[in-house]
Amino acid sequence: MTVLVDTSAWIDYFRGGSDSSRLDVLIEEDLIVTNDLILAELVPFLKVRNQRKLMELLSSVRRLPLEIDWQEIIEVQTRCLRQGLNGIGIPDLIIAQNAKQHGCEVFSLDGHFVLLRKLAGLRVS
Repeated sequence: MTVLVDTSAWIDYFRGGSDSSRLDVLIEEDLIVTNDLILAELVPFLKVRNQRKLMELLSSVRRLPLEIDWQEIIEVQTRCLRQGLNGIGIPDLIIAQNAKQHGCEVFSLDGHFVLLRKLAGLRVS
């Protein structure tokens, strides 16, 4: 099992938040992966704050290639809208699709991923 760690979980981890121990376990068991979208959300803030060690940590995590299926994104977004869920952004849909394509779970503190569990067949930890 591999786990795609979402931006919200990384931010909580960097701040020593309440879910840090869960991510510690995943890191120790070498189960985590990332992708360029998540890194694009995190790395600029780390650069501005000169957080080199955190950037090194992230650069050592295995990256999943992003192969965006725009038709699937459109279909999932349509299902979301039909269910009255108009706040799920395209980046979250791309992350969810990326996890599904590679058979990963998503570890996130963002409630959107729990909503996508049913609508997109996503595994969320």
